[in-house]
Amino acid sequence: MELKDSVINSVRDIPDFPQKGVIFKDITPILSDIKLYNEIIDDFIKNFKDKNITKVAGLEARGFLFGISVAQKLNVPFVPIRKKGKLPYKTVSVNYELEYGTATIEMHEDAVNEKDNVLIVDDLLATGGTISAAIELIKKLKGKVSGCAFVIELLFLNGREKLKDIDYYSIVKY
Repeated sequence: MELKDSVINSVRDIPDFPQKGVIFKDITPILSDIKLYNEIIDDFIKNFKDKNITKVAGLEARGFLFGISVAQKLNVPFVPIRKKGKLPYKTVSVNYELEYGTATIEMHEDAVNEKDNVLIVDDLLATGGTISAAIELIKKLKGKVSGCAFVIELLFLNGREKLKDIDYYSIVKY
């Protein structure tokens, strides 16, 4: 079975979560299938192998689940991008809008520098607010965003429009 089909067959739709009218794409069944999980990690790496990635950044929390494994296989450091107030050291932050509210993300001020080519990993691209904020954080620290990798992309929310100048890849598009 093709990777895309395996992911589609594993993702659960959860209606009205986190609020009424939203259909949440639950990726946790992927985490129970180590073969599929490893195929996803390898696919991300294959799609960005020529980008000279020096760091992988993951967005809290589900981006951590995939980003840490990508970083480990690439033998590069992992950079956590977290919700406001969760990091213990000095941070840079960006405010952004979600499809159902607003939020702030942060990363340590010494996490990235001008020598870094960063791959950002997350489970899902929706409106593009979170990924745009993550890109802005990395650019604030003079890092280069070499690409973004997603397990799922929700085409109807047009998040890709916020990634005009960024190389991005998603396995499944709904």
